[in-house]
Amino acid sequence: MIMSIAARMLAGALALSSSLWAAHALAQDNFPSQPIRLVVGFAPGGSSDATARLLAQKLSTQMNANVVVLNRDGANTAIAAELVANSKPDGYTLLVSTPSQVLSPALGDKLSYDVFKDFTSVSMVATAPPILVVNPAIPANTAAEFISHLKANPGKLSYGSAGVGSIIHLSALLFCQANGVSALHVPYKSGSQAVTDLVGGQIQFSMQSAPAVVPMLRDKRLKALGIAGLRRSPLLPEVPTLAETIMPGFEIGSWYGLMGPANMPPAILRRLNSEIVKAMQDAELKTKFAQQGLDSIAGTPEEAAAYLRSESERWTKVVKNAGGTIK
Repeated sequence: MIMSIAARMLAGALALSSSLWAAHALAQDNFPSQPIRLVVGFAPGGSSDATARLLAQKLSTQMNANVVVLNRDGANTAIAAELVANSKPDGYTLLVSTPSQVLSPALGDKLSYDVFKDFTSVSMVATAPPILVVNPAIPANTAAEFISHLKANPGKLSYGSAGVGSIIHLSALLFCQANGVSALHVPYKSGSQAVTDLVGGQIQFSMQSAPAVVPMLRDKRLKALGIAGLRRSPLLPEVPTLAETIMPGFEIGSWYGLMGPANMPPAILRRLNSEIVKAMQDAELKTKFAQQGLDSIAGTPEEAAAYLRSESERWTKVVKNAGGTIK
């Protein structure tokens, strides 16, 4: 029997579809067969870069693969995010996500991508709750005493940050909003400059990462009044959390996760997620992270997506409560 043209075309299409499916399945089975890029939206040397490099080193060994860090700084991480959003969803290009992914939209920045539609949440990695630190001249040794001091001096005290809209800025702003107090925000080009002026007394308080202030706390050049996380910092176990003293359930700060482009294959997503969770359970890596003031929060993709959504809602509310203008 002679096969009709239509039948031959259908058979060819089915064969092509079958071969493409087989090639696609093989690509997933062989994953990773090329370097995996962790794209960081900041220049080398910062906390995001250090976090990414620690994780990349562990994943390289664990997966017997080449996991590299690619720095694409600029535009408050928008350049890095756009690169990842426009990449193939094959698991080889991942964004090291930070609060900037939700802060920029909350602040009204015009972006070429949608953080919820154009990305796939792979896993959270770690969080770095900031520390409420004050100049030693402040007559307060607890967070409650400091709130009383702020209320007695409305608008007279100032706090420093790494710039308008930075997580350091918004952490302090939310702290003030939640406690019904006001203070003057002084933006700096970096968090280290804010710490220098805090030690010098030009500003009175700040919300800073543990590594940035531990040396000053040890030398009594600053006082720590509370950790803005649900657990005490292993670097400063004697400092209580704000949640256990004056603000039940209060948790805030910088965080890191991994996101890929939208529509990543489920098998590759599951593989990447399991590898990240496994890496973050490694005792040596957890110790290295703890030395950076980081707590592991690795979990499922669904948990990562929910975390991102909750952070977006939180900061959108903060901006709205500030009258739509952050300064």
